[in-house]
Amino acid sequence: MRAVIVAAAVAFIISLFGTPVAIRVFTALKAGQPIRAVGPATHQGKKGTPTMGGVAFIVATVLAYVAGHVALTTLPSQQIAQVQPTMTALVLLGLFVFCGAVGFLDDFLKVRKRHSGGLSAKGKLLGQLLVGGGLGVAALYVPSTNGQTVASEHISFIRDISLLDVGKVGSVIVFVFVIMSMSNGVNLTDGLDGLATGASILVLGAYALIGFWQYRHWCGDTNYTGDYCYQVRDPLEIALIAAAAAGACVGFLWWNTSPARIFMGDTGALGLGGLIGGLAMATRTTLLSIIIGGLFVIITMSVVIQIISFKTTGKRVFRMSPLQHHFELAGWSEVNIVVRFWIVAGICVAIGLGLFYSDFLRVMG
Repeated sequence: MRAVIVAAAVAFIISLFGTPVAIRVFTALKAGQPIRAVGPATHQGKKGTPTMGGVAFIVATVLAYVAGHVALTTLPSQQIAQVQPTMTALVLLGLFVFCGAVGFLDDFLKVRKRHSGGLSAKGKLLGQLLVGGGLGVAALYVPSTNGQTVASEHISFIRDISLLDVGKVGSVIVFVFVIMSMSNGVNLTDGLDGLATGASILVLGAYALIGFWQYRHWCGDTNYTGDYCYQVRDPLEIALIAAAAAGACVGFLWWNTSPARIFMGDTGALGLGGLIGGLAMATRTTLLSIIIGGLFVIITMSVVIQIISFKTTGKRVFRMSPLQHHFELAGWSEVNIVVRFWIVAGICVAIGLGLFYSDFLRVMG
């Protein structure tokens, strides 16, 4: 527990005090966010706000991971396998950094062109595909000494569903799909000051709790004598990274909340989505992540519904998509939308955690 708390605290402090540095650097580089002309008129006042802020909390998370491992040196010798950097950490931090790198390229092109059109949609998807595919192979084909891999060959809900064995190749495809879906979901949620950051904090906090609970009831712990354990790889690493990312986002939110001094940009949004998708695969909660990340799913579906409706009937279901812009045009203030959407995200997280814990009680009962 000490390592998880240390990682979260270090990430928070680095992000809180590092983000103002990022603000000054990106302001000096004239890395201001271009605003789409077709968006809500109120957003034009945000033009020029520095973007690429995701760099701050990604760096903070990686540094906090190192600090957490320093704290792990106090663990008993029989748990030393958890002290060394693991394939789980490589996959999760790799998703965070490299999905963020795809977003950074998109942000860079927007700033350079002084236009809201950065990397093409195909280019962005190709980048996500390469990152997800490469790390998906690592997650499925590089086992630990006991044969456990980061991701599973089964489709999972709260744990692996034994009847849904899709094999290694199928699991890599599922891995890529989850990463691309979640990274684009967080990206679509971004757009109002603090919205995606706050929602991500709630989801990451949930995965920190899930990871730590799995660590306390872990099949790999030789000292655990309970009747039920979780077949996952490196759950303490999962909890540590999720907690570090949540702490880093809290520090970033101080500067990202309305009126935002800096935007996370696609750098942060794609990075966070990639990490959350990876956490879902590593904890064997792939389908449960649809509930835990319910706000991201709802907002993504609003875009899908809008596109299908317009292409098939020529009519729009919403005034504008994603969903948060519909409420903007309906007259809601930005702060009201953000806080109410946070409430929705919190409800989704609470339902997801409730289902996770109730499954444990059911099995133990």
